Amino acid sequence: MNRGRFIVLSSPSGCGKTTIIERLLRRNNDFVYSLSATTRPPREDEKNGIDYWFLTEDEFLQKRDNGDLLEWEEVYQCFYGTPKEPAEEAVSGGFQVIFDLDTVGALKLKKKYPEALLIFILPPSMEVLGRRLRERRSESERQLQIRLTEAKRECEQADKFDYKIINDDLEEAVIAIERIIRNTIAGR
Repeated sequence: MNRGRFIVLSSPSGCGKTTIIERLLRRNNDFVYSLSATTRPPREDEKNGIDYWFLTEDEFLQKRDNGDLLEWEEVYQCFYGTPKEPAEEAVSGGFQVIFDLDTVGALKLKKKYPEALLIFILPPSMEVLGRRLRERRSESERQLQIRLTEAKRECEQADKFDYKIINDDLEEAVIAIERIIRNTIAGR
């Protein structure tokens, strides 16, 4: 059995990353999702073990100190990280492990695991991204401006990734990412 690979998808909020990951997982039986752990409280509709592993700060810090996380960081006074054991077991079992990480987490993972494949999803333009975020109607204009500033900062990191994909058409982006993953696995 061939060993799998760590595949990291990263993008600013509003670029379709979550939808792309969902489609990749539906279309490929050998792809599995790496569920992140966090100390932030669950939202109303979130479930432990489905959306995140929700941990207390003490539990998280113990995992960090024991080396049980592939990567971790503190964001807005909450910790986020990737549990090591399930991801490494999946890779050993021949699965392609899909990670949804921000640029900091992605680059930390690549430093530890140079064979990891990093794919950055870009919006067609910052104007399109702003429109997509406004259409969600989930944030105030001030919050939206903060997100757009953060998105610009994240996009500046895109050149550090192995591949960049512009998500102008969702289905085309999914196919392009799938092709990149398959070609990488095949050694092309």
